[in-house]
Amino acid sequence: MENRTFSAVLHKEEDMFVAQCPEIGTASQGNTVEEALSNLKEATELYLDEFPVQEETKPIVSFFEVSKSAIKENLGA
Repeated sequence: MENRTFSAVLHKEEDMFVAQCPEIGTASQGNTVEEALSNLKEATELYLDEFPVQEETKPIVSFFEVSKSAIKENLGA
C-alpha cells in the first residue's frame, strides 16, 4: 500500500490532547501530543482498512477574527 500524508489538528481539553484528521474525520486523544498523534494514526489506518478513500483530499485552512468583547462575554468576564 502506498503511503499518504494527512493533516492533524490538535487542541488541549483539560489534561488530554485531542487530535483530529479533517480529511478523513477520525479523532483520538492522548496524554501527550505524540501519544495523541500516534493514536490518531492508528485510528485512521483502521478506518481506512474498512472505508478506503480513493481521491486525494487536502483541507482548506483559513483563519478569522472574533472581537475581544465577544470572547469576554462568552467567558463570563
